[in-house]
Amino acid sequence: MTALALPDLRDARAQFAGGRSYLAACTMGLPTHGTRAAVIADLDAAAVGRASAGALTATVERSRAHFARLVGVAPSRVAIGSQASVFAALIASAVPDGAEVLCVEGDFSSMMLPFAHAGRGIRLRTAPLDGLAEAITADTWLVAFSLVQSATGEVADATAIRAAARRHGARTLCDATQAVGWLPVDAGEDDAVICHAYKWLCAPRGVAFLAITEEFAGHVTPIHAGWYAGADPWASCYGHAIELAADATRFDVSPAWQAFVGAEPALELFASIDRRELHEHATGLARAFRERLDLVAPERESAIVTWADPDGLDLARLTAVGIVASGRAGRARVAFHVFNDEEDVELATRALGR
Repeated sequence: MTALALPDLRDARAQFAGGRSYLAACTMGLPTHGTRAAVIADLDAAAVGRASAGALTATVERSRAHFARLVGVAPSRVAIGSQASVFAALIASAVPDGAEVLCVEGDFSSMMLPFAHAGRGIRLRTAPLDGLAEAITADTWLVAFSLVQSATGEVADATAIRAAARRHGARTLCDATQAVGWLPVDAGEDDAVICHAYKWLCAPRGVAFLAITEEFAGHVTPIHAGWYAGADPWASCYGHAIELAADATRFDVSPAWQAFVGAEPALELFASIDRRELHEHATGLARAFRERLDLVAPERESAIVTWADPDGLDLARLTAVGIVASGRAGRARVAFHVFNDEEDVELATRALGR
């Protein structure tokens, strides 16, 4: 295979114990050395009664700041939680009765079910990804879409979608779970962006974020408000006469502390990596793999490569030689991340007889 001219990310790759033959960041990220050490240290401290709620809270706030840096917004515009679907449900609660929500046909169910079952006469309509912008009409109140499709790896033409939404007076909700970590994302471009950090950001499951504009936040009711949504969380523990935070943190869900302990080192790592260098690295490997399999190049480059595999034979071939990949919607799926290199491309293509 011809050598690829990829950015030098050796320092970042050195933060992972594994990575060789692991082509499943789109399913679940690998923990960094920092994550493993932090989780073990936290467990050891808890085991001897030395866990500190104050220190854990500080970890949550550092995690919020790292994510805000990653997506180009102020920490005050970021809410923390545990699941992307919970934040999607929060946004669904703000959709006016009888309004239309436009989603991508075949998108991940967590981006569709909160709207499909919201009741109140809300109308869910779908359109193919490549026709989503054209499907927006004056009746559309919200366009909810995944920036990168889980089943196919396709990258949405977010610029066109946002422009069409603005022309028709619609809002946009973007799920960036399959994007943040390899694809540069500017969360300020959408009314709201949600992201679960356990995939490309290599955090433990149970750490999710919502980035929301100040204007849109004014139309959303903090239906999940708990003690951590207060202006001063440690003064919001009792009673009902609590002043909620004035910024996006009023949408906070009480944090799963141990998950954030593991997430914070990983988020710090990805916030420190040049986003465009990582994008070039991941998509360069995916492009080389795609060329070896003679697959059609996507309109917008992706770190995820999928191809038809209805009987699962190609996925079985990869699994048989120890390559961790995945299958979705009748397709084989591989993903290339910071811990992968040219050898992973070679091993996978050889396993497939290419």
